[in-house]
Amino acid sequence: MWRDEVVTYDVSRRDLTVLWRTLGDADAVHGLYYLVMHGLFRWSGDIDPLLVLRVPSVLAMGAAAAGVALIGERLAGPRAGTLAGLVFAVLPSVQRFAQEGRSYAMVCALVVWATYALTSAVGSTRAAGLTSAVAAQEGRARRAWWLYGALLLVACLLHEFAVLALAAHAVWVPRAARRRWAVASGAVVVAIAPLAVVSERQKAQVDWLYANPWTYAGAVAVCLLGAGCAASLRGRGVGGAPAGALVRLALPLLVVPTTLLLLCAPVKPLFVDRYVLYGMAGLALLLGAVLDRASRGGRGRASVAVVAAGAAVAALLPMTLHMRTPAGRLDDATSAAHAIQVAGREGDAVVYLPLRRRVWSLAVPGAADHLRDIALARSPVASATLYGTEVPAGVVARRMRAEPRIVLVTDPSGGRDEEDAREKVKRALVAERRFETCRAWRGRGARVIVYALPGHC
Repeated sequence: MWRDEVVTYDVSRRDLTVLWRTLGDADAVHGLYYLVMHGLFRWSGDIDPLLVLRVPSVLAMGAAAAGVALIGERLAGPRAGTLAGLVFAVLPSVQRFAQEGRSYAMVCALVVWATYALTSAVGSTRAAGLTSAVAAQEGRARRAWWLYGALLLVACLLHEFAVLALAAHAVWVPRAARRRWAVASGAVVVAIAPLAVVSERQKAQVDWLYANPWTYAGAVAVCLLGAGCAASLRGRGVGGAPAGALVRLALPLLVVPTTLLLLCAPVKPLFVDRYVLYGMAGLALLLGAVLDRASRGGRGRASVAVVAAGAAVAALLPMTLHMRTPAGRLDDATSAAHAIQVAGREGDAVVYLPLRRRVWSLAVPGAADHLRDIALARSPVASATLYGTEVPAGVVARRMRAEPRIVLVTDPSGGRDEEDAREKVKRALVAERRFETCRAWRGRGARVIVYALPGHC
């Protein structure tokens, strides 16, 4: 597990009353996901918790790949759809979040299937105006619009940035269906408004976000790749169907949500690729259509397309394998918890710098039971918070000065960027030369160090 998965693991296993109180303090945006995982943990019993965490994401991405294939088939033919589904499955970001215990794979699957329902609803709406069997087509259209709204609503309740898919869909919806789309999308927006209000009060949780130029450049590059694919398909037939319908749906799905988040940067940086992961469905549709067209240009061009696709998969293989190792995550919370478990002696003090690193000890239940958390006021469960609450800075200083031995759990920066008074006190006291290092463990994104006064190692 890495730190975000540990949060899922810890919060989802809390009593429902505590879980509900926790959502009032933090992570309301993930509330429905935690409730789903709470049910799975209750049902799974003694099954490996990491398996329980990740299997829903694996299944969701499988469903998303199937949905991408069906959208491609409907808009550009069976071969383009199949290729799009296969491309989607090997995209690096899809590979990563298919094996992570967070909500993003589920959100992606729901947005993909909502998009498929949208194509059905638009098709049925058009057919109702062209055929004599108006009542039957109206019934199909009505069911499709209800399904579209329901799927997108659940996606937004799992993570509210799924609402940006509505903006992408708005670009594609034809004039004849805009009124019905507006009703469905309006209902979704109204339904998630309470969640948006609550999550706005918790916006301090994303204070860690900043305008990372490399991240933004990568997002722009992916959008440009999609635009290049769209340009190559303009005016061409794909698999016996016009390419325009696919391009008009896929390109906005890729570009619009990403662009909207990037445009927020001057006011408040909000862009993280996983927040708009469903945009990868648009990229896969475009790449699948390009591969389909390339494979239809005679035996020579088909061979070149196969070789190019094989080369791309081979080039992605090292990244795919890397993502299946602990080094493929920002940190390794499980290893950090094991290091805490063997650090120090019975009754030693433990200090987390910053306090949110306390989450590492939760990856292995009981990992820190032999240590005294001297800065802790109330535990995460008792306080219904993600990381617990701590005593005032003065109390932290007094307690740390009274300890002959301290186990410090921190990250590679040592909390240098923390401005909270408690964190400054911890950092200053650890830096005093009265302590010497007895032992230290450094893992992926985490450090566990045993400090002691001279003669106490």
